[in-house]
Parts: sequence; C-alpha cells; structure tokens
Amino acid sequence: MQINWDDFQKVELRIGTIVEVTEFPEARNPSYKMKIDFGENIGIKKSSAQITVLYKLEDLLGKQVLAVTNFPPKQIGPMMSECLVTGFYDSKGDIALAMPEFNVPNGAKLI
Repeated sequence: MQINWDDFQKVELRIGTIVEVTEFPEARNPSYKMKIDFGENIGIKKSSAQITVLYKLEDLLGKQVLAVTNFPPKQIGPMMSECLVTGFYDSKGDIALAMPEFNVPNGAKLI
C-alpha cells in the first residue's frame, strides 16, 4: 500500500533519550519499561519494548531512540504506553532499536 506525503507528515517520528529503564515482569513477553525524554516541547513519555535479548538495562540508559510520539496512549499490562519505540527484527527475530548514528537534539523529527 502506498501513502502520500501528507500521510507521512502526520506521523511524528522523533528522537528521545532513555532516562529510565526497568524490568517489566508483568508483560506477556520479556520486556523493559522506559521513560524517554523528547525535549522541552514534548516532555518525558513512557513506553515498553521487547528488546531484552539484544540489550541489557545498563546499556540502554542514555541511548537515543526513534519513536512515534503521536499515537494515542495504549494500555500494556499495568502500564500506559505513551509512545511507540521503533526497531527492526534481526535474522533471529530479535528487535534491534532504531537509533541515530550521532546524537541529535531530543524531540528532533525524522525528515
């Protein structure tokens, strides 16, 4: 299915820095809970991600990630997710996060 430019512009794909990450034992699949700082205009949003195979908690703190910030909140177990962190399946089916090669300002929009 093709989309047009206006459709793409509706999606707020933004960079944020992980400022807190914890285990999420209540999730159906092994996951982490994260708080991500998207800068002054958006603030800090909560999310979860099934990334426990490729990432350790201590490796994620301070990393920048690409996330959709304009989805409506979604209940994930006992947590309300406020953004969707993006990534790619590797050859084994594990998720590798989408991250910028260089640091960019929190809240920067993918163009």
